Order: sequence, then structure tokens, then C-alpha cells
Amino acid sequence: METDRIMAGQNHIWKNHAAPSVVVLPAMILFLLRMILSGHDSVGLLRLHKKSSQLANNFDYCSTRFFPDFAGKKRFAFGEQPFTGFAGEGIFLSMNLSDDFSTYVADLLDGRYDCVDRIVLNGYFLMGQTSGGFLTWWNQLCPGAPLDQKKLEEMAGDFSRRLHAFAKKANIPVIYCLLGDKTKHQRAEKLLPKDPAFQGVFAILVARAPALVWKARRNREGKLVLRRQAPWPLVQHYHFHILDRVWGHLTIKMSGHPPFGVQVSLNGHEWVERQARHQSIRWVKEGNCFESGSDFEALDQLARGLRQPQGLGELAKVVDRWVYSACLCFGLDRPAQERSQFHYSYSCYQLEYSRNLLFQNGRRMDQIYQGLIERTRGLLDVRRLRTIFGRKQRPSRRRKSGGRIECVIEHPQHDLTVFKLVFGKLVLKIYDKGGRLLRIEVVVNNVEELRCGKRLEKLPPMLEQLERMIVDFLAAVQAAHLSYLDSGALDKLPTPSVRGTQRLAGVDLHKPRMQAVAQAVVALAPQPGGFTAAQLAQRVHEQQGPKLADYNGRRGAYDLRKLRGKDVVERVERTRRYRVKPAGVRVLAGLLILREKVLKPVLAGVQHPKRGRPPKTVAPLDLHYQNLQKEMLATLRMLKLAA
Repeated sequence: METDRIMAGQNHIWKNHAAPSVVVLPAMILFLLRMILSGHDSVGLLRLHKKSSQLANNFDYCSTRFFPDFAGKKRFAFGEQPFTGFAGEGIFLSMNLSDDFSTYVADLLDGRYDCVDRIVLNGYFLMGQTSGGFLTWWNQLCPGAPLDQKKLEEMAGDFSRRLHAFAKKANIPVIYCLLGDKTKHQRAEKLLPKDPAFQGVFAILVARAPALVWKARRNREGKLVLRRQAPWPLVQHYHFHILDRVWGHLTIKMSGHPPFGVQVSLNGHEWVERQARHQSIRWVKEGNCFESGSDFEALDQLARGLRQPQGLGELAKVVDRWVYSACLCFGLDRPAQERSQFHYSYSCYQLEYSRNLLFQNGRRMDQIYQGLIERTRGLLDVRRLRTIFGRKQRPSRRRKSGGRIECVIEHPQHDLTVFKLVFGKLVLKIYDKGGRLLRIEVVVNNVEELRCGKRLEKLPPMLEQLERMIVDFLAAVQAAHLSYLDSGALDKLPTPSVRGTQRLAGVDLHKPRMQAVAQAVVALAPQPGGFTAAQLAQRVHEQQGPKLADYNGRRGAYDLRKLRGKDVVERVERTRRYRVKPAGVRVLAGLLILREKVLKPVLAGVQHPKRGRPPKTVAPLDLHYQNLQKEMLATLRMLKLAA
């Protein structure tokens, strides 16, 4: 067993080149022309360092194997484009997409940056996924030795014995966890080594989880039969917590049974932090976010490096380096890996991408965020809203920054409010972190929802798609937050419209059915990729219950045609999905607010005025309602509509 490789892995040192390499002129000219034609400032987009630059066709995949791309010929689901750019180290080809909410609060911000948070990869040995491939691998591993169930069980036992022996010799803690324990990462963080130069495995946690396990038996004719156990049985998984000098704290979860399935978890913020430290870029970190005093523009461009071939190559290298040298060696030593041609293929499984807005004033941020929640929660049908209470008020002014390059604040103590929308395996969240930072985050619990392939080299278009989701989400939230009505909206919506040669009925929000449809359309506006008529009908059922039990997808399609006639929604090209235009969200939200929050409360108070002693404390909105009710009652009496 290679102890030194397990503790340190293959040395990964920043290489300083003697002289910068020459950038290919035709490619550079083509890049500049693209930037000029697209209206971007090409000079501001280029950041050239002293290190050599590499083009995308020199991207080194090292020894990483990828899944065949079964989705290669499919069109992209949400309007994203394939990753065709090229970049070298320090060159970033595009700027982050702007969104309506960030533009609205731009004057109140200290800075803004986008970053990948969590990356979870699945690793598979392709030959081990089928019985024929698994048997072929076994014959390469142990030529002439027949395969039976006892040998498979012995391999799992050897994995455990070797691991415990090495952990005891190297003084690495091995901790057993209960089934379903979700605190494994927090427990490992408490064991992080204090030595800043440490690199290697520092903790191993063991827990049971489902895994692919082959069962070997002989049939009546004496022939070997391999069967997958279904459902997958619960077997011991070993969580290797590793400290890497480039990626920081990463976790590799490996099954002890062949074909040794693996799952790798990394954090993009830690990668950006170490890149910034290496390039002497100023950063201040609080938990898992950068705070005031950081160079946000430089950090934002560093974070975009993961979309470039070189950043993707670094990700592939670090995964391969630790999986083979620190984990798989307990099941198969290096000669056995080479003899049996055991190689992992990697695919993306879960991703998190965030846009972070740092406000100048924490109390002002809290007012804006709480006002946004109050005005949009009912419209967007936010069912998950929780507040984690802290112990002190937010800072009213920005902190004075010192001369240090980095700073880490460990324990945030402010109230945290989480605004969450769930669409299947896609989760959109807004929450505040620390004193002055507001984070907008999209979580993909299974990248199959993106419908653009899963293999690792598909990561750049996946991240572009997540960025577009955040922009569209904030557009819908901002439209609902700042809804308005023009002078003719109430008159134009009920009138008929014409699309081509088809005459369509108007949108009459006085009817209960159209009111329910309008509420459901506004609630579905943030859904990534749009929604179908069936999803509209389902949301109407969820919101209205038995009152509209007969509302189905056919009626939903008819109502959507009426809304298209009013230019409120549009159809996603070449799909059966619809998306709501920001102007349409503003109009529908404004009408719903006018009906539910103005007309109904005021008229109810005029018809049934409250008598008796007023309450001791009255909310500011209730004071406005009381004044409106008094003036409305006087107006109705003047018009002889009230006694």
C-alpha cells in the first residue's frame, strides 16, 4: 500500500513557466470580433496574467473517462447554447448576465459576484454495470480463478480491514454514523487539521447506504449466473474527507463492494478562495460567502474559470488524483487497477449556483428583502419560508477594511430568512447571509432536469443554464415585487383579441375561473424552462381545491391562448411549454393586488365597520385601510350608494 501517496496524493504545485506561450492570432481576432459585434467591451473582458495561455483544443482530460453522450443530438431545453468558447488561464470570454433585481438595487450595493457552490459527481466503472462486463473485468483481474459469491464478499472484507489498519497506523479517526445521519460533513469539519500545509485524508466516516452489489451463484447446469440485487442493499460506504491545496475540503464517498461506486463532493467557493490567495486577490470570507473588503470583480472572473477548459481540467485532475490514490487503493492496488483496466467514468449529479449581492447597509437590505417577501409570497405561492433567529441587529454601515488579503468570519449571528420555491428536483432560493449579503441560489438535485447530458465535460453549459435560471427567476420576482397598471389595462383585458385568423375571448378577471388562472400563472412564472398546460391545471387544483375540480389541461390550454392574445404569456419555441413575460407578471400581479389587497378590504370595512375600542397597536397598512374606508364611505354617501 502506498502510504505516502494516500496522505499527500500526487503533488499538485503551481507551475511557473519560463516564458508566456504565443496566443494564436486568428483565434484571438475571431474572439475580438465576436465581442465587438455583441456589444461588449472587449478590452474590459480580457484579463491577461503572466502565466501561459492554453486553447480549448489543448484541454487535458488526464486519465478521466466520461460517459458516452446520449443527449448529444438533443436540442437544449431552456434556450441555452452549446459551449463553443475557448479560453486560456486568466482569459474570461463573457460577462455575467444582468438581472432586473440587481439593476434595481445597484446603487445600494457594495459589490456582486456569481459562484458555483456545491458540485457532486458520480463515478462509475462502466464494465461493472453489466454482468458480462463485470465477468470480463474479473477474468482480467484474476486470470484462471473462478468467480463465486465468497470471493466477492472477501473483497469487501479486505477493503474494510485494509482501511482500518491504515487509519490506525496513520492516526486517522474512523467514525461510524447512523443510517440517514445528515451531520457527517459538520462532524468532519470539526476535525479539520490546524496545519495550513497539511494535505491528505484527515477523517473517515462510515455509514450504510444503497449501492450496486452483484450476487454470484451457479445454476443447475453449473454455469455462473450474475444478478444485481434489487432493490440495492444497504452496505457500508466510506466517506473520505480530504484536504486539497487547490480545492480545499472535499469528500469522496465509496462503496466497499465491487464495482466500488464513488461519489465526489466539492465546493466552488473554496476553489475560488485558493485561486484568489495564489493570485494575491483581496478576499474576506464569512462561512461560505465573500464579504465586504473583497475584490468582487476579480473574484467573479475567477469563479467563471470553472466554465473554461482549464478549470474543468483542474476539476478532473483533482478527482482522479484522490479517487485512485487515497480511496480505491484499499480495494485494488495499483498493479491490480492496471491489470484489470479499472477506470472510472464521471457524470454530474447535483449542482448549486448562486448570485451574491453585498449591500452597503445591512438594515436597508433587510427592509428591501422583507418587503419583497411580504409583497411576493402570496403571489408566487411561496410555501416554504423560515427564519433562523440570531442574537444581534444587522450593521447599519459598512465595516472598515484593513490591509489583509484574506479574513474568515466563522460564526454569523444575524437572523436568516429563507425564501424557497420548489419545482420538482429544481429549487430556487433567496436568503440573507451574515449582516449585509443577499444570496439568490438555484439547486439542481438531479442534473437530468436540465436535459443537456450528464457527463463531466457538459458542466460549462450546465452552469450557463443555471445562471439563466437565476436571471429569469429574479425577473419574475422583481415583476411581482414592483407590479403596476397602466390606464387602459382594466379596459383592454376583457375585450376580445385576434391571433392570426382566430378570434379569442378576453381575459375577464371578474370571473372566478380566470382569477384562479391568473393566480396560478403568476405562481408558475419563476419556474425554470416555463410550464405546460397540464402543470397550470395542477397548480389551479392545488390553490383552489374542490371549487375547480373539473379544470383540466384542455381548459388550461384554452386560457393560455387567451393570455397569449393579450401578450401576457408566450410559447417557448419548439416546445409545448409557456413562459410569462415580465410585463405580463406586472399586469396580473397588479390586478390581483388591487382586487385582493385594496378593493376587498376597503369595501368590506365600509359595509361592516368595526365598533368598539380600537386596538393598542395598529399596523401601518391598517391605518391606511382605515383612512381609505372613511373616505370611501363619505364618497359612497355623496353618490347616494350608501346610507
